[in-house]
This record gives sequence, structure tokens and C-alpha cells, in this order.
Amino acid sequence: MAIMFIHIGGDTVVNTEDVVAIFDIEAKDKMSTKSFLEHEKNAGRVEVVDVSDIKSFIVTNTKVYYSPISSLTLRKRAYGVEMNGHRDME
Repeated sequence: MAIMFIHIGGDTVVNTEDVVAIFDIEAKDKMSTKSFLEHEKNAGRVEVVDVSDIKSFIVTNTKVYYSPISSLTLRKRAYGVEMNGHRDME
């Protein structure tokens, strides 16, 4: 299988195999999520892709990324890949 990458904003791309979850930015205010994000920040595993207008955050195996791209668009980019490795254009 080919390695697929997802552009999450700015000059940043991540391997789709490393993506654990994609969240809307509003999820950061939930108690359990807030605790997780604070822990990751204190551990130095948070990166802000573009500070202009953060709309989502992406949890990967190694880092949390804050992105200016909506969670819906990122999900389409990450999961719009067919089994044969070609992007679904719908």
C-alpha cells in the first residue's frame, strides 16, 4: 500500500497512518480533552500550524497539531482515499 499524506495547513503534512483522531476545535473545552491537551502541551508535543484561525486539532501518534482547516475538510482528505490508493474525487 502506498503511503498517503494529508495537508493540515501551512507547510505541514502528516502521514495518514499516524492520524489517531481529528477534532473540531470546540472539543478542546470538554474536561477530558482539556486535560489531555494540557498534558501534551506540557510534554512539548503540540504544534500550531497557523495561528490565524484555528478550526481543528489533529492527534497523531507523536504530536497534536492545531490547524486552520476545518475538521470536516481534514476528514475528507484523510479518509477520502480508496483501497487502491487513489483519492475519491466525490
